[in-house]
Amino acid sequence: MTTEKPLNVLFLCTHNSARSVIAEAILNRLGAGRFKAYSAGSQPSGRVHPYARELLEKLNYDTSSLRSKSWEEFTGPDAPDLDFVFTVCDNAANEVCPVWPGQPISAHWGLPDPGVAEGNESERRFAFADTHRMLYQRISIFTNLPLASLDKLSLQKRLDEIGRAAVAAPEDA
Repeated sequence: MTTEKPLNVLFLCTHNSARSVIAEAILNRLGAGRFKAYSAGSQPSGRVHPYARELLEKLNYDTSSLRSKSWEEFTGPDAPDLDFVFTVCDNAANEVCPVWPGQPISAHWGLPDPGVAEGNESERRFAFADTHRMLYQRISIFTNLPLASLDKLSLQKRLDEIGRAAVAAPEDA
């Protein structure tokens, strides 16, 4: 896999309102110049969850281009050529995905939906912060993979391992 041009990465989740949007923001920061991240959903909610947007803004991410959108935007002739597609929710992983032009490498990195977290406001906001933490760890590992020296099979194995790995909480790390 060559890394001469930025590699395009699509994060998928059913509603494209929290997990996939958070992942898009993280990768666009961590992978600046090497990766271009996008997010989409099979049944987009039409809005970024307010807690997700507030968290990203608090952490100084650029949120100006974040929006909830359909994965159909990435299947047409004007869509970017995708190098990677990651599902970050179990629903999207079990859905029949479109055929992505160019056959990008895909993996499942499922996480609990912070949008359905219960409890008081503080507990619900913590669910979003915890989602950010887990995605940040996974994406950090991904951006540090030696992509140019891995064959497609080895890379697929590494991406699957990232998705299966338990993500340590700060006190466990």
